[in-house]
Amino acid sequence: MPVSGALAVAIHDVEPRSFARTQEIRSWLGERGIERVTLLVIPASELHPIGPRAPGLVDWLQHRTVCGDAIAQHGLLHRATFRAPWPRSVLAGFQGGRAAEFPGLDADSTRQRVEMGLRLLREAELEPTGFVAPGYAYTRALRAVLSGPSYTWFADLGGVDARGRGRIRARALCLGNSTPFKRAVSPAVVRAGAHGRGELMRLDVHPADFDRRSHVAAIERVLECAEGRRSITYDELTL
Repeated sequence: MPVSGALAVAIHDVEPRSFARTQEIRSWLGERGIERVTLLVIPASELHPIGPRAPGLVDWLQHRTVCGDAIAQHGLLHRATFRAPWPRSVLAGFQGGRAAEFPGLDADSTRQRVEMGLRLLREAELEPTGFVAPGYAYTRALRAVLSGPSYTWFADLGGVDARGRGRIRARALCLGNSTPFKRAVSPAVVRAGAHGRGELMRLDVHPADFDRRSHVAAIERVLECAEGRRSITYDELTL
């Protein structure tokens, strides 16, 4: 599918605690003409598999895929349990704070987490073909795992690696919530970045964004700038 004139919206941090807010955000986007989004699902937030813990959320996600949305895997826990060595720990903290799950993990631990997350989603009858690392905090080991046959795409802050298409360079418009600095500065950065975008425009939405008027206003500004673009899922980038 051509990416020219497209808008790819991703809703991050989909899990049981954010279910009600995620539904509200999806409806809010639908009212503004966004027909397709990619839902980034955390397989085991708080160490609990999504299927047994939240059957209502699973049912809703399955319904959304029927309606044209896509499901992507968002790490396993969406929480760092190991500290990366300095100076990588500094970068990981800036990227995602406590959500930067993969820095600090060796190759085997990385592979096990990715595979476990995929298995848990499949057990819930959800079939992700793409992956987004929490906090966009990638490592060499993680990229190696994601280059295997289980995924057709994975996205970082600067672009999307899509099977059959290669690297699609498109920086995500992403609001920050992990630090006071990001919360204060990121709305202005996102509003400025909404102008003069390339062929593909990417917009990230987090449930926490809707706790802040400045973040919602920035998202609305991006959608105004994206008027006339067709909404697509990340899965469609591989078609």
